[in-house]
Amino acid sequence: MRLDQFLKESRIIKRRTLAKQMCDGGYVFVNSKKTKAAYNIKAGDEVEIYFKHKKIKYMIDNIPKKGTKKSEASNYYTMIGEEYYE
Repeated sequence: MRLDQFLKESRIIKRRTLAKQMCDGGYVFVNSKKTKAAYNIKAGDEVEIYFKHKKIKYMIDNIPKKGTKKSEASNYYTMIGEEYYE
């Protein structure tokens, strides 16, 4: 599954277009490497996302199917850490 699609399906980022912009803008890292939206995400990958005032790190547990229910979205990742900055 594409990285931008995963971020949308898991509800980490609410819209796929925003997920694509963040990936292509250099705000998303997979396994400590800057990654584009078309990257194929796998279980076991570590994803870091830089938002305006914080960085969040996730471990990918499973890959969701298209059309994931909101109540199941958090089953696909584990939040490893959260760091605030200015």
